[in-house]
Amino acid sequence: MSSLGLGLLLKSLGPQAVMTPDPTVEFSLMGFAGNPELQLALFTAFLVVYLMTLLGNLGIIILIRTSPQLHSPMYYFLGNLALVDLLYSTVVTPKLLSDLVRQKPLSYVGCVTQVFVFSIFLVTECFLLATMAYDRYMAVSHPLHYSVLMSPRVRTQLVVGSYTAGGLNALVHTAGLLRLSFCGPNVVNHFYCEIPPLLPLSCSETQPNEVVMVSCAAFIITTTGLAILTSYAFILLTVWSTRSGEGRHKACSTCTSHLMAVALLYSSAAFLYLHPLSSHAEEERKTASVFYTVVIPMLNPFIYSLRNVKVRIALRRAVRNIARICTSNTFC
Repeated sequence: MSSLGLGLLLKSLGPQAVMTPDPTVEFSLMGFAGNPELQLALFTAFLVVYLMTLLGNLGIIILIRTSPQLHSPMYYFLGNLALVDLLYSTVVTPKLLSDLVRQKPLSYVGCVTQVFVFSIFLVTECFLLATMAYDRYMAVSHPLHYSVLMSPRVRTQLVVGSYTAGGLNALVHTAGLLRLSFCGPNVVNHFYCEIPPLLPLSCSETQPNEVVMVSCAAFIITTTGLAILTSYAFILLTVWSTRSGEGRHKACSTCTSHLMAVALLYSSAAFLYLHPLSSHAEEERKTASVFYTVVIPMLNPFIYSLRNVKVRIALRRAVRNIARICTSNTFC
């Protein structure tokens, strides 16, 4: 979202709804300030993780788009999950890497934009995970009617609904943030702009923001979390009653890995958004944020895609095709 986009948002909220942004207001992100040698190690680690995130998620998107055997609802949702992981990691990690080399202040517009875009993709991911769990339930429990129940129209509506939920969440929190004034010093003890560490810096009344933040987080985590758990519970019940021991073991292994990834994301988000701000140790807040902004986008391609047999077959076929092209061309 550009500065123009933020301007349109301000205009849509009306002149009385928000504070007039002061172009001179800047935020300093403390990030992981400390020993220079430690910062070098952190830079290297975060860079490697980010490159793996880019390679893994972009590779999954390209593979699904170019492999006809992956043109089914399940892989349509996996492609969107990879896109969301790629985007919301990119909102945070490049700025984090830049600050580890040389810290630069972030403008008011830049900070609000980061809050807005990150809020979209984080919540979109939660609803996509719930949608994917529901899709797997339909495939396992209703295989004969699956293609009808998950028609192109239905799956498009589910994905658009996920992005819409993310957009509405971002609008609510950004509108609340734009009502606040910041009198300085605006030193954010965090590595990116996020609602919880920004609220204590405001010289305005922030209790309404805290209530909205906790309420939205509780609603999103509860509804999507219950949808995921319910879907996987029905999947396991169906598999247990209809398949062999080997099939049960495979299904349990897949469900367990998916639920572990969900638990990591949801526990990190719940720790940050559902507890009173005063109860958070600042370093614990950073650690929780690292998990769902840096680590999870890297892990998801391996957990949701590369464990899948069809994805691995398509990947091997793509590698063979690339190798064949390279052997027939001298520039490769």
